[in-house]
Amino acid sequence: MNHGHPVPLLELRHVSVTEGLSGRPLVQDVSFSLQRGHCLGIVGESGSGKSLLCRALLGLLPSGLVRSGQLHFDGRDLGRLDPAGWRELRGTGMAVILQQAMTAFDPLRPLGKQLEGALRDRGRMSAARAREAVCEALQRVDLPETVLSSYPHQLSGGMLQRCMIALTLALRPALVVADEPTTALDVTIQAQILDLLRNLKNKINSSIMLITHDLGVIAEMADYVVVMYAGRVVEKGTVEEIFANPAHPYTIGLMASKPVVGKKVDKLYSIPGKVPNPINMPDYCYFKDRCEMQVEKCSGEYPHMIQLSPTHMVSCYRYFDGKVGE
Repeated sequence: MNHGHPVPLLELRHVSVTEGLSGRPLVQDVSFSLQRGHCLGIVGESGSGKSLLCRALLGLLPSGLVRSGQLHFDGRDLGRLDPAGWRELRGTGMAVILQQAMTAFDPLRPLGKQLEGALRDRGRMSAARAREAVCEALQRVDLPETVLSSYPHQLSGGMLQRCMIALTLALRPALVVADEPTTALDVTIQAQILDLLRNLKNKINSSIMLITHDLGVIAEMADYVVVMYAGRVVEKGTVEEIFANPAHPYTIGLMASKPVVGKKVDKLYSIPGKVPNPINMPDYCYFKDRCEMQVEKCSGEYPHMIQLSPTHMVSCYRYFDGKVGE
């Protein structure tokens, strides 16, 4: 993903997440980069490893899981950070917008105290400056200052999601990780949230990593797309390449399963079969048993990444010509 910027803001090289005791891989060999001011979309169905990769990026893996590989952010090797370094980085360097805003806030404290407290803690602001910054951020997301005295249960899901985005705006992070930010929201609120994210990126020149299963959101927001399946990247490329020329059978299946405006069908396409059990993963392509395009070579070892263009790569034997990508 090189668009004339020699040094990406975020770069992952062969990042994996495994169970510490069993060594069982949950996320395997993930590599991609994100340029400053761009939006990278990570797409895949439930269980593909998207959210686990997000936690690995933020240094928030559950106990018992181990991350390996190289992870660089803004020129810093995140593998060398101690807990204090991670705490300093999260919020001002990276900020996360969680998919369930209703559970992200303390139900026993007014939102104002929580938002201002986060700014004082992460942004190292005085109480007066934190209050001012929160009020400014609320105006940007079209929320009245009266929400500061409200408790989380008194606001709708969309309003709480906007509170989280307001906090992100106030911290002005270089990278915003948005994990399913529109889940459980109605269509009109989804559109507002996406507009807010787009404005956030433009106003403070943040980069966005957008994690979602919704291809419509990816098409609207992303510059570059990473498609994950069963803990692996199966395809990556610019949003134009992925939507105009999907290469992996899984990506093609995802495209076929989404409704198209103006196109009448009796039944939406559904990818056959199920995601393999992570306890007993096959040693061949993880998608083979669900694939309707498999070839003879698919019974071999897991396929390497093949480069289709300078920005488009796929892990599939249908394109294998002996040239191995990264």
